[in-house]
Amino acid sequence: KTAVVGKDGWTVGGMAKGAGMLAPGLATMLVVITTDAALDSDVLDKALRDTTRLTFDRIDSDGCMSTNDTVLLLASGASEVTPAYAEFAAAVREVCDDLGQQLIRDAEGASKDIEIEVVGAASEDDAVEVGRSIARNNLLKCAIHGEDPNWGRVLSAIGTTKAAFDPDQLNVAINGVWVCKNGGVGEDREL
Repeated sequence: KTAVVGKDGWTVGGMAKGAGMLAPGLATMLVVITTDAALDSDVLDKALRDTTRLTFDRIDSDGCMSTNDTVLLLASGASEVTPAYAEFAAAVREVCDDLGQQLIRDAEGASKDIEIEVVGAASEDDAVEVGRSIARNNLLKCAIHGEDPNWGRVLSAIGTTKAAFDPDQLNVAINGVWVCKNGGVGEDREL
């Protein structure tokens, strides 16, 4: 898998390998990101850590992890351009987002791509815990694979977490259809 973001006088590119065991902790994934931007190692380290926390650490194909994972960010400085941190970090994130999506689409046995967005959680940690629980829920995976997603599976996955929530305030949308509103039946699905 490859991804490139070209900016005014400098570039960020990346390549990744991985097909399974793509859980937080990266698993058997190998990623090398390169840039010709002129930045010191502290800036590179911060950009990579900030980015992986929001990209690779949030993808999950099967909930399994392995012992060998690597994500590297290498800079040559060949462009002699020193971009602002925010612009550089955004380019690194764009490359990592793209690579992460490519890895998930190519995961072992994958037939559907699912993006889980948790909104209104009490904390970011609660949101991540809820998202991971939903992503790893085998009953929901079966329902989605059978093309009959069941919002009750989503609620049960949330209920297994330590996240703070009020069941009467939960809403679930699947492909833009609000199938659960305030803990109960939402809009009818159009066939």
